[in-house]
Formats: sequence, structure tokens, C-alpha cells
Amino acid sequence: MPTPLPAHLAIIIPVFREAANVAPLVARLDAALAGLAWEAVFVDDDSPDGTAAAARAIAATDPRVRCIRRIGRRGLASACIEGMLSVSAPFVAVMDGDLQHDETILPAMLAAVQAGADIAIGSRHVSGGAASGGFSAARGALSDGGARLARMLLPVQVADPMSGFFLLRREVVEDVAPRLAARGFKILLDILLSARRKLVVAEVPYSFRSRLTGESKLDATVLLEFAGLLLDKATGGAVPMRFLAFASVGAVGLLVHMAALALLVGPLGFGPLGFGTAQWAATLVAMTANFVLNNRITYRDARLRGPALWRGLALFYLVCGIGAAANVGIAGLLVRDGVLAWGMAGAAGALITVVWNYAVSSTLVWRAR
Repeated sequence: MPTPLPAHLAIIIPVFREAANVAPLVARLDAALAGLAWEAVFVDDDSPDGTAAAARAIAATDPRVRCIRRIGRRGLASACIEGMLSVSAPFVAVMDGDLQHDETILPAMLAAVQAGADIAIGSRHVSGGAASGGFSAARGALSDGGARLARMLLPVQVADPMSGFFLLRREVVEDVAPRLAARGFKILLDILLSARRKLVVAEVPYSFRSRLTGESKLDATVLLEFAGLLLDKATGGAVPMRFLAFASVGAVGLLVHMAALALLVGPLGFGPLGFGTAQWAATLVAMTANFVLNNRITYRDARLRGPALWRGLALFYLVCGIGAAANVGIAGLLVRDGVLAWGMAGAAGALITVVWNYAVSSTLVWRAR
């Protein structure tokens, strides 16, 4: 086999549970990019279905294919960044590994950037593009709503800011990387909002395909992360994105706490003298709800599973118990002295623990593994 030329275009493909799609995607890239020096980098978040093994099996005979297997960290945005920063090709593309993006437009995207654009976007929402083939009605409505919201913040007009299919110059990646939030699923939006200057954008139409194998990764958590990304960029990153997620979960926990407390001081007949007991019980319920939601949302990239989940829950109870003690003590004091009614006192006690819980959770419960 002749020595391969240095890659002119690197295609970064973040994957999770896409083993069946690896070989077909490489074959499609081979056909679409004939005559061009290219490489494909699969960035796998330790898929349990053997996605990394499927990529490495091809890489064993095709030097244009590489695989980065990530252990202990997850997330599409961070996978894209890690993949883009691992290559030396002057042009870098990002596309999904589920075969829904049309690889045949990659040459047109490359030509647009070579002609002067900073970034070329595979767009479903310009003339000639279509999204209906790959979206359910509900997912289409969510995507359209997110796109409208994103356009309000963007410094440049983009028809499809929610696209996960784009190509850009590597120097743009190098420049913008330190300012990226690196969380969530909308890495294109993160790049457009984090650039030091208004990027020159070209949009190339394509039709979004239906998924043939595997399952969509879109869920409510992805939507929450998208909202967090917009809020992070709108505030200039003044508040850490993870803290925003933690605080949002805390707000839900507060509602859970108050609902449990209302039940305990109402139908179960606990009066003011029994408020401390009711407050402890409501706190335990809220702590459990917070742990489950934080494990699913805030610390999605370090999610605890199996035995680690139960150890994490026990540790969460332990460290947050200190804050809960202050919660119950202060709230009980406010009720006994008649300063506040039970509702306001319960809310005040619960709010005291937010910052403490965030600090200990980040450093002890979901610490880097």
C-alpha cells in the first residue's frame, strides 16, 4: 500500500452505541471524498456495544481511520472538541455517526470554506434542504423552536444554527477552543457564540436522512443542556454552566421539599411543635430527588451507575446532611420565634444549602474519576 498523503480534511465523528454504522459510514466517506486526502476520527464515549472495536478493526487496514476511546468522560460537545484538537489537517468537519448527515455535500462545504468562508454548515433550512425525513413532528417542533431562540443571540444570520454538520478551518477551532462551554449537544452554536469576531458563514443544503439503526440520543436532558448553553452565553459565562444546571435542579428540589412539607404539616397533622420532624423528612425527600436529577443532568458526563450510584447517594446524604442540619435548625428557629410561617421558613432553610451542596457535590460525590 502506498504511503498515505497527509490529510487535507479531517472528519470528526462523535459516537456512542453506533457500532453498526461505523463500516457503512467509512464506505460512504470513501466514495464521497474520492481523490481527496482525508481522515476520519471516531471519538467514542466508551460505548458498550463495541463501537470503538468496530472503528479499530477498520483502522487496522485503513490508515485514514482512527479511534479515540474516552473513559470516564462523556458528551458530544467535548468529544467534538477533543477530536478537532487531535488533528493536523487544515480543514476539519464534524458530522454524526448515525448516517443521517449527507456526506456527499462535504466537497461543496470544503469548497465554500476554501473560497473564503470561516465555516460551512450543512443546512436543512435553506433552499434545497429538508429535515422531515429524519424528524418526528415533536422533535421537529423542538428543533425549530430552539433554532428561533438561538438566532436571537447569534451575531451572524444562520438558517440552521442547530445543525450538527459543519466544516471549518482548523485555525478557527484553535482560536475558539479555550472559550467553548464544551457541554451539551450543540457544538456549532457554541462555536458561533464563542468566536472573537463575526464568522463568515456559508450554508450548504442537504436532506436529513432517517436513522436506519440505533436510537436517537435526544431527550429532555439534551434540551435542558441547550437552554443552559444559551444562558451561559447570554451572561458571558459569568456563572458556570454546571452551577446553572445545579441551581435549576435545586429549584425543582425546593418544589419537592415544599410539597412534602405541605403534606406533612397538613393531612398528617404535624403542628408547629412537630415542624422539625416534618422539615427533616421533607429535606430527605428533596435530597433524594436532587441526587437523581443531578446524576442525570448536572453531572451527566460523570454519571454514577451500579454500586457507584449507591455509594454516591450515601455520600450525598452524608455531606449534604451538614447543610440540612443548618436548614432544619434555622427554619425551626424562625417558626418557633414566630418570625416566619412554616412555608417561608421551610423555603429559607432549603435555600441556605444550595451553594454548600454544589461545592461538596462537585468535589466529593461526582469528582473526576
